Amino acid sequence: MLDYQNQEFKTLDQLRETIPSIFTTHGADNTSDKYSHIPTDKVINDMATLGWNVVDAKEVKARKNVGFQKHLVVFRNPDVVINGKDGDVVYPQILLTNSHDGKNSFSFMAGLFRMICENGLVISTKQFEAMKIRHMGYDFETLQNVINDTISRLDLTVESMNKMKQIKLSEEQTLDFAKKLLETRVAGSDNAIDDNSIGDVLVAQRNEDIGNGLWEVFNRVQENIVEGNFQYLTRTGKRRYARPIKNFRQDMRINADLYETALTYVA
Repeated sequence: MLDYQNQEFKTLDQLRETIPSIFTTHGADNTSDKYSHIPTDKVINDMATLGWNVVDAKEVKARKNVGFQKHLVVFRNPDVVINGKDGDVVYPQILLTNSHDGKNSFSFMAGLFRMICENGLVISTKQFEAMKIRHMGYDFETLQNVINDTISRLDLTVESMNKMKQIKLSEEQTLDFAKKLLETRVAGSDNAIDDNSIGDVLVAQRNEDIGNGLWEVFNRVQENIVEGNFQYLTRTGKRRYARPIKNFRQDMRINADLYETALTYVA
């Protein structure tokens, strides 16, 4: 699970101890002749020049190709902030994924960090397409253009947030919404949800998320789904407590799917 509660920027020395794949100095043996290796730490340094620093990082656990596996770096710029009139302060984030096995480009996605609940969201990929830089001829200007393009699209994020805050859900809509989000979490498994599961994820963890507004309902359901604050039914009908999401790839995918579902309720 991503550490959205972290408020301090991480140094390269700290990252070197926990995410060594960031500092790999060459590509894996199976990369093609066209592959141009760019260490992720170079991108981190370039991002810092643009005002974006690291607040969290993760890497896939690997048995093979250790040091070349996919990894994630989360950036935040203290000068880029969305101050809501209701006191809901949100920091946009940039999520970078990369690997050194030739299978992935540098991929940039947008995210949000809510100060109220120290909770992170990943923006729907349909609203905010991931931008990529191939391992062939990376330079600072290319990165700068990608980041500027990302920042220029933040208006879309602010607009969708404001619309979500204006929409009120009926009780029936609230239950239907929670059910759709829960189905995203159990999709592809033999597990099922029921009315008790829906009730679990609708419980607010703080006063700021109480209410029937789409924004409030979305945030409390999203948090409970990611944190595993609900029970589900196994294939044999037994009730089990869900586990928190710890795999960063699953975290990003589910978060993006949840946000995308929420946007379908925005007129």
